[in-house]
Amino acid sequence: MENFKFSALEYRRPDCEEMAAFAAEIKERIDHAGSYEEVKEAVLAYDEKGQDFSTDATIASIRHTLDTTDEFYEKENEYIDSTYPTIMPQLLAVNEALMNSPFRAAFEKEYGKQFFVRMELEKKKFCEANIPLMQQEAKLSNEYQKIMATAKISFDGKTLNLYGIQKYFEHEDREVRKAAVRAYSEFYHKNEPRLEEIWDELIRIRNEMGRNLGYENFIPLGYLQQGRTDYGQKEVESFREQVRTVIVPLCQKLYEAQAKRLGVDDFAFYDEKRIFPDGNAVPAGDDDFMVNEAAKMYHEMSPQTGEFIDFMIEHELMDLKNKPGKASTGYMTDLQRYKAPFVFSCFNQTIGDMQVLTHELGHAFAGYMAMRSQPISDYYSESTDIAEIHSMSMEQFAYPYAERFFGEQADKFRFAHLQESVIFVPFGVAVDEFQHICYANPDLTPKERTLEWKKLEEKYMPWRAYEQDDFFDRGGYWYHKLHIYLYPMYYINYTLTTMGAMEFKKKEKENHDTAWADYLNLCKCGGSMSYLETLKYANISNPFEQGSVERAIGVAREELMNSRFMM
Repeated sequence: MENFKFSALEYRRPDCEEMAAFAAEIKERIDHAGSYEEVKEAVLAYDEKGQDFSTDATIASIRHTLDTTDEFYEKENEYIDSTYPTIMPQLLAVNEALMNSPFRAAFEKEYGKQFFVRMELEKKKFCEANIPLMQQEAKLSNEYQKIMATAKISFDGKTLNLYGIQKYFEHEDREVRKAAVRAYSEFYHKNEPRLEEIWDELIRIRNEMGRNLGYENFIPLGYLQQGRTDYGQKEVESFREQVRTVIVPLCQKLYEAQAKRLGVDDFAFYDEKRIFPDGNAVPAGDDDFMVNEAAKMYHEMSPQTGEFIDFMIEHELMDLKNKPGKASTGYMTDLQRYKAPFVFSCFNQTIGDMQVLTHELGHAFAGYMAMRSQPISDYYSESTDIAEIHSMSMEQFAYPYAERFFGEQADKFRFAHLQESVIFVPFGVAVDEFQHICYANPDLTPKERTLEWKKLEEKYMPWRAYEQDDFFDRGGYWYHKLHIYLYPMYYINYTLTTMGAMEFKKKEKENHDTAWADYLNLCKCGGSMSYLETLKYANISNPFEQGSVERAIGVAREELMNSRFMM
């Protein structure tokens, strides 16, 4: 369908029974195949059917997040979340048949070993005893998302959602910033009892899922769910320690300079988003202006990105404006039937809007290229620890175009964005360590878990002070991070891939053509290789090696510390 528009796409409920029956038929065909060609034909038919099934489910998911108050798509989403796990045995039986096929070697020769590595992962992370637990997990995750999406915060004579209130965190009046943060905090404090219960239940459910698979708790299963095959907890712990010793001291210097710029001796959390005393950079136009400028930028960046952005706009594959009832998140997903990425976010007239137009569209560009470069849908998406390199590196490639979006404030944008890229990392590893603590210590009470977050802030964010905000001060800030609830063990990916993005920044400074060639290779290879293999293919360093963090942030540190804004 070359002329489709997302808004006009017909939704068809994914037929789980039909998909299960088709999987059983494909299994029989593989089992009784007399040649490699017969196996290949069966697998490709199964892949096409799977793409159709996935696309229908994704349409429902997108439309549910576009309006979480729409009861039809809420119920469709619930149906898919509860029914899909029940057909996993039939789907995995296809994998088992292919892994045991006498023609496996021929298939691996044509499609690569990663095809079977991914199958082994699917096998390791599933058992039938977990089906009802997966259903319960999805229900709780949807409840959390709806609480966030339907937030109504009265402030400045307006009713704001969680994205809307955050614009005031940058306000010129310090008292307004303080009041906005307090209003934000009060929303979570008000919902704390139910949020505690949801998190408590999710820990219990996920740990039980891990034990059903023979693990002590959820953590090994969480690593499997993230597709991690060539590193584990030990490597992640080593990386977190590098962050603590290398990046935390740099962040302290950056915040000390910011406090000096703002002229405050008692630098507090509500000052962190106010980077400059005369105001942060703000977009030079409205939402439509930003999208139009993004289209021009991507046309100038490369022929591939120009073709990509035209495709996204022509087919209505971006929904970026903030609206009531819209889920408080940002994401990229794909509609495999149409080889089409889809980008979702909520603009709020801050520099975050530019990050959406580069970060999420970086994901989308990678998906667009992989769907046109890889032979099967298994390779359309990469492991999550690779995916964020696409997005964060695209943010860096967009720096030369900042004047288009911010005019005379472009230097402010570049400095603030680069500083945010660095100071985010300690927070990111704290989120990861918090999840390890919670799953490894399920007997902690809700208040004890929140105290653990407070300790992690002292470890990784020693500058943080929540003046006169008792809830955040005792550790309540973690509640706002939806990844903890919805995407367990994911968050470390953002910090690992920040290292990759900083490396692309260094490459770009040295030689644009080489940097862009490596980036295109990264995007095109999709999920056809493991994490470390992909890094090597794109000429990116292994972030777990000692000294890698120091090397990766060298250029960013130099630019920040030598900036006129630090003087």
